[in-house]
Amino acid sequence: MPVTTPEIKWHSVERLDATVVPVGDSYDDAQAYAKKRGEEEGRTFIPPFDHPDIIMGQGTVGMEILSQSEGPLRAIFVPVGGGGLIAGIAAYVKRVSPQIIRVEPSDANTMALSLHYGERVALDQVGGFADGVAVKVVGEETFRLCRELIDGVVLVSRDAICASIKDMFEEKRNILEPAGALALAGAEAYCKYYGLKGENVVAITSGANMNFDKLRVVTACKCW
Repeated sequence: MPVTTPEIKWHSVERLDATVVPVGDSYDDAQAYAKKRGEEEGRTFIPPFDHPDIIMGQGTVGMEILSQSEGPLRAIFVPVGGGGLIAGIAAYVKRVSPQIIRVEPSDANTMALSLHYGERVALDQVGGFADGVAVKVVGEETFRLCRELIDGVVLVSRDAICASIKDMFEEKRNILEPAGALALAGAEAYCKYYGLKGENVVAITSGANMNFDKLRVVTACKCW
């Protein structure tokens, strides 16, 4: 795991009797190390997003959304890092035709750039605030699926993410991590821009693994 990973994530993994090895400043650094070590030690590398089985498993989120939805959906907003979650959801729910909107931080927008240029684009560096989606390059399979299935993109700033964390806390008394609040920030911006009211939309709040001291960063944002 990257050295920038919140301690709360480390501890959650350690409670499952796994050993956490902190490597590099980004997911890509950690992945390169894990692959190399797997080859050297004869271990199996399990990718977090770029494999059909992983994508299929993440697609079950789409199945849950459809089974719990009342009435037709206008759009589903999904946080994007490597693209596994949105690729799986899109592959499953496209049969009922809601729009699938990807949401990325403005400083970690590798999928947006890749789809714009028609090929995978590797970023030199990524912002670490939303560490759960801080990926320099999307997967090959996830990129292929997203080219076919995704309808749009919303890029959001750190301040917008902080505002959504604040909104969720004030309305539900739940605290989201930045990557977990990403889709909510995107949905709010999208609905405001297009003047959507009374529509059924879904924003996937995908995580709450944030160290307590990071709340100081959130409260310092201009959204307050």
